[in-house]
Amino acid sequence: MKKQVLILASLLFFLSCRSDDPITTDDDTQQPTEPDTENVLKGFYVLNEGNMSMNKASLDYMDFETGEYTHDRFAAANPLEVGGLGDVGNDIGIYGSKMYVVINASNKVEVLDVATGEKLKQIDVNNCRYITFYNGKAYLSTYLGEIGDYSATQGQVHEIDTTSLSVTRKVDVGRQPEELVAYNNKIYVANSGGYSPPDYESTISVIDIESFTEINRIEVAINLHRLKIDSEGDLYVSSRGDYFETPSKLYVVDTATDTVKTEFDLAVSNLTIYNDIAYIFSTAFNYFTGENVISYNTLDTTTETILEGSFLAEGNSDLIQIPYGIAINPETEDIYITDAKDYVSPGDLYCFDSEGEFKWKVVTGDIPSKIQFVYQPE
Repeated sequence: MKKQVLILASLLFFLSCRSDDPITTDDDTQQPTEPDTENVLKGFYVLNEGNMSMNKASLDYMDFETGEYTHDRFAAANPLEVGGLGDVGNDIGIYGSKMYVVINASNKVEVLDVATGEKLKQIDVNNCRYITFYNGKAYLSTYLGEIGDYSATQGQVHEIDTTSLSVTRKVDVGRQPEELVAYNNKIYVANSGGYSPPDYESTISVIDIESFTEINRIEVAINLHRLKIDSEGDLYVSSRGDYFETPSKLYVVDTATDTVKTEFDLAVSNLTIYNDIAYIFSTAFNYFTGENVISYNTLDTTTETILEGSFLAEGNSDLIQIPYGIAINPETEDIYITDAKDYVSPGDLYCFDSEGEFKWKVVTGDIPSKIQFVYQPE
């Protein structure tokens, strides 16, 4: 127990330390060039997390039409907003013409105009984490309680009406809920219990949307985090383990039966699923060696088999210091990976082609975490 408490304290201290150096570019930065997107895919936002207590969360934007990458679009679009975007950008999602930016330590969701980045409304939600959308509503996971509160009990999922931009319903789930998926009139939420090691949570909460009640808990593994759904309705959920003796793993949950059907001895820090392929990377810190073990894997979700080799071409993984975010361009199949580097200075965004060969990179804000694509309005 003492080892785990010391590990958690060290992580919190490390993640709260940072510098106030401005964003700069270096001479080695490769400027992006994108193919013609026929006005369908316009570009993407990058949410920079920023370290806790520094108010350095920010939004960058890559414009496919001009090939320009701009920093801190929120500040430019909202010059009178005191404190900028806020403290710790945790998630981002687009629904219709609105963009929802989840700012964890500032206890709020900023609702912005997708086209301009201008603020439309602020929704105050304590210790909010991740967001998803379904049938005109947004669903937000929240830890509740103060950050790091060992006495925090259950978390909640809040329903937000995307027209009025107000919280309409709430439901209790497990402790410290993380990513969530809405599917087939249900919401699946990965519970972590991360504030109280070794007493982690180990379940996925299942919420019936019509009644907005928790109807089931699916037993999976300790300290759940990532949650994605494939084309067949299977959930891919990552367990972070205990960061010491219990390793990170990946599990597949059948939503027809709400049971675990497959387990992979595969460490997962982040993943995305595109065209029935899960792109997975892990940055696992080994407390015995004091070094990170970084891996890049792919998994066929139709056959549920791990594919051979890295999804990055030979030598290209050496370009990235700490992989943090990942997305696949749905038109070009380019692979985007963000690099948090040392967690205290501006990061990088790398673009690789579908074969994993390096194309370009740009400097981002601090701790680039999420990529959200922007489409031409219909």
